[in-house]
This record gives sequence, C-alpha cells and structure tokens, in this order.
Amino acid sequence: MKRGRPGTSTSELFQAAASGDRGALARLLSIVERGGDEGRKLAGLTFKRAGSAYTIGFTGAPGSGKSTLASALLTDIRKRLDSPVAVLAIDPSSPVTGGAILGDRVRMQQHALDDAVFIRSMATRGHFGGLAAAVPEAVRLLDATGWPLVIVETVGVGQVEVEIAATCDTVVVVVNPGWGDAVQANKAGLLEIADVLVINKADRPGVQETSRDLRLMLQLSGTLDWTPPIVRTVASTGEGVAELWDAIASHRKHLEGRGQLEVRRAERARDEALKIAKRRFENALGAAVAGSANAGLLTALRERRTDPEQAAGRLVEEVARELGGEPGPPSR
Repeated sequence: MKRGRPGTSTSELFQAAASGDRGALARLLSIVERGGDEGRKLAGLTFKRAGSAYTIGFTGAPGSGKSTLASALLTDIRKRLDSPVAVLAIDPSSPVTGGAILGDRVRMQQHALDDAVFIRSMATRGHFGGLAAAVPEAVRLLDATGWPLVIVETVGVGQVEVEIAATCDTVVVVVNPGWGDAVQANKAGLLEIADVLVINKADRPGVQETSRDLRLMLQLSGTLDWTPPIVRTVASTGEGVAELWDAIASHRKHLEGRGQLEVRRAERARDEALKIAKRRFENALGAAVAGSANAGLLTALRERRTDPEQAAGRLVEEVARELGGEPGPPSR
C-alpha cells in the first residue's frame, strides 16, 4: 500500500485512500469517528462504492482470546489467499481522552510490517453493546477503498454484545471451556447471532462439556437453515485456525448460494437508517426540551395546566417542524 501526503478535502482524501494511501485512510477513519458534516459527506462517497468486501465479526466474553484468535486468523488468511485484510478492533475508551486504549492493536503487532494488513483501533466511547456507533460507516469506508476482507473485533461486554450482528456477514462467537452452560450462552443472546461457534483455549479442561452444552442448545433452538459449526482452537499455537477459516468460508458459500447475503446486507442498511433516524430525533427532542420556547412546559405540568400527552404532542410537533425544515442527510 502507498504512503504519502494526501490532500486536505474529504473527497481528495477518499481518492487517495482508494489509491492505497494508508495515511489518507487513517485520516478518513478519524473523520468517521468524529461524524458531523465531514462524516456525512464521506458517507455519501462510500455508500455507492461499497458492497464488495466480506465482513467477519468476532464477539464473545472478555478474556476469551478474541484478539489472539483474530491475529492467528489473519496469519492463516495471508498464507492462503495473499489477500489484503483490514481489522477494526473496538477497544475500551480511555477515561482521560475518550480514545481507544489500543489493547487489541498491541496484541496484533506481528502484522505491523505487512502492508497488506491494516489495523485500526476504535473507541467504544460508552456506546451500548460494545460496538462504536461509527463502525458501520468505517466498514463501508474500508470496503469502498478496496479492502476485500474486513474483520471487526469487539471489546467484549458479555450479555449485551450482540450488536456486532448488525455489522458483519459472518459472526464468530468465541467461548472458553468452562465458560458456562448453554443456558447462559443463550441468555447472553450469543447463540442467536452466532454463525460460527469457537471454543478457544481448547487445551484446557472442560472442552467436551462445553461442546456438548452448545450442541444441545443449538438443537433446542430449532435452527433449520444454518447450524453453526463448533470449532475448537488454541489461538496461541494456531491449532484449529485453519478449520475456523474453512467454517467461515462455508458460511459465506451458504449465504451466497441461497441469495441470503444481499438480503442480510439490505436488512442491515435498513436497520442502520432507522438507528440514525432515532438518534436524530432524540437529539432534536433534547434540544426542544432545553429550548426557551418550552421553558414553561415543566411548570405547566407541575401546575397541572397541561397533561403529559399534550406536552408530548407539543414537543413532537416542534421536533417535526425542525426536522422537516432541515436539509441534507440525518445527523449522527
């Protein structure tokens, strides 16, 4: 990949990144994280050009070895396919700067000198579900600038970490021996989103029991179209990583063969649009509540001169007027 000094405009940066300029790509990803007018302009550039990359999501409980496993899979992919791969590692936010702590990126340093691998850490910034709000747009940016494979690895926040399913084509759920019975896995929602199940650190006791529990829960779930395979790995040694890639490739073939890949992607785009619209409405609602025009609304409620239904109607009307008169794409 090229390295150089890109132009200053968003469109110039995009053209430079599409030509292989990693510095321009890094700057664009920073724009995605910041959002605002620049982020919206970039979204307009990327959406129509995206759609070719295949995305793989790694999720699971903290400490399950996702980063080490993703790094081992990177090594396997580069040996097999000689294909460029981009990684978005969703890290915890620094309590001081709000930026990513970079723990996952540090664990992937063996790929730092490989120009066909691009690794970017993104901060959760407190976003519910362990997935940064900017990740869908970041994935599209990588897609639109020529990265055919994108791996997204989440920070690991247990039961709420299901949002990864809204971003990736194949979702890999990583557990450990003795992680807990299948009921707990189902409660976490992880089995519902898993396309491939991985028992990592499979050199530890309890592998058989964990595998048995997961199979039982999968049977009880009544999955008919695709039954997630259970792969055993030892990421630190590379054991089972080739089998993991085979499972991912099988799932992709399954989706493409049944025409489900494009359906999934269309559903994700719809869900993302709804989330953006919801955020836009919530932001406008917050501004309306804080605005001087509604300063007396709380007093009117307290004095019972109006009721909550009427107050809500007034706020909705004001937000609708504001949003209806605002041109351009929705705010993030």
